[in-house]
Amino acid sequence: MKARGRDETWTVGELAARFDLPTNVLRHWEAVGLLTPERDVSGYRRYGRGDLVRVAVILRNKAAGMTLEQVGVLLDGEAAGRHEVLEAHLRDLDERARSIERSREMTEHALRCRAHDIVACPRFSKHVADLTDGRAAGSRIDDWA
Repeated sequence: MKARGRDETWTVGELAARFDLPTNVLRHWEAVGLLTPERDVSGYRRYGRGDLVRVAVILRNKAAGMTLEQVGVLLDGEAAGRHEVLEAHLRDLDERARSIERSREMTEHALRCRAHDIVACPRFSKHVADLTDGRAAGSRIDDWA
């Protein structure tokens, strides 16, 4: 795809193809207020540079676990409760980062562990002791129901 200038626009198909998305996804994001493409004289959507950036922001943040509602708040500098929503998302990201780090440590241990059954390895068990001892959030079966 050739480079475009700041004033150039994309059709819904072109923008969707750029991000490997079905066109109905862009239309849905428009319906929920995340995108507001201009219309040409024939009424067809024309997406500009700002829309291109908004789609990238939506995709990046959805991949990080944000809901479309949270993304909408992120994109709207005047949204009510914006700081609270974004601070809550940061807390969620921090917790997921800790979970990923714990999983990484377990995986690294399993790779080096001489025990064929890692569940029987006492050092490996320490990686999940907070859950098995009932000290961690989400450790109760009722929490998963």
